[in-house]
Amino acid sequence: MSGRALNGALLAAALLAVIGACLLGSVPLPAGRMLAALVGGGEPGDALVVWAIRLPRALAAFVVGAALGASGAALQGLLRNPLAEPGVLGVSATAALAATMTLYYGLAAGAPWLLPLAAVGGALAATALIALAALRTASVVSLVLVGVALSSFAGALMALLMNFAPNPFSLADMVNWMLGSVANRSFEDLALAMPFLVPGLAILFLTRRGLSALTLGEEAAAGIGLDLARQRLLVVLGAGLATGGSVAIAGAIGFVGIVAPHLVRPWVGHDPARSLLPSALLAGLLLVLADIGVRVLPTDAELKLGVLAALVGAPVFAAIAASARRVGR
Repeated sequence: MSGRALNGALLAAALLAVIGACLLGSVPLPAGRMLAALVGGGEPGDALVVWAIRLPRALAAFVVGAALGASGAALQGLLRNPLAEPGVLGVSATAALAATMTLYYGLAAGAPWLLPLAAVGGALAATALIALAALRTASVVSLVLVGVALSSFAGALMALLMNFAPNPFSLADMVNWMLGSVANRSFEDLALAMPFLVPGLAILFLTRRGLSALTLGEEAAAGIGLDLARQRLLVVLGAGLATGGSVAIAGAIGFVGIVAPHLVRPWVGHDPARSLLPSALLAGLLLVLADIGVRVLPTDAELKLGVLAALVGAPVFAAIAASARRVGR
């Protein structure tokens, strides 16, 4: 399958998933009524359900997945190992910690734009630390251990904030950010994150040639004219902005950024440059499907999206880690 055919198939599947998300929920909406609501007709209640609840939620899940998928593919290309992604390396947890601090101190209530800004700042700091660690060690195991330590430390600090939460409402908000969810997201939430998501994704796609060159090794890439320092900076900046923007929408969601690039890599000749777009589309599709799942599962309380993503993604990540031939080298 060619790259265009793969991207077209994934885009069509993602659009169908978004439409399905508008149809399905605790109370299924017939296709005719849903389509009428989308074009501005039908019952006022149907339009409210579609435009205020289901469509923004589905788009939020897709955008978050796309940001994490592209970031994971770019980080894997930069660090040249299949285990790198924002969740595993602690970037998502650190971004969620920074966002949680704005909730804990009540800063987000007075200035909503502070939450995405804090999430992006946390993501940039963590990504820069991981990039620095990658320069100092050639071992994938050491790099993953640094990420695990960073994620654990950020999780511990979030638990500390939750322990001292001033009221139950702040505690509930912090739990939502820690577990990950797109429930009750609106177009306004998407608009607040877009100034970070769009530039981040644009920067990642600008690094495609450099990512292809890095498959030859850093010395060979530098020999053909690649500015290694600039390449690292751009990937770190792009992944930090995209991950921070995704965390600002949905909180910490792990594993989708490693699973999607791994699944598409055989279809694009293991070229990290060609894997960016299909990884973004597939990760967005997976999160939309996962969010449909948490909405239709017959549970008393809705399962958090990040929990379901971890339940499915963790075994896949374990399989990837077990089969990676370069682990420990």
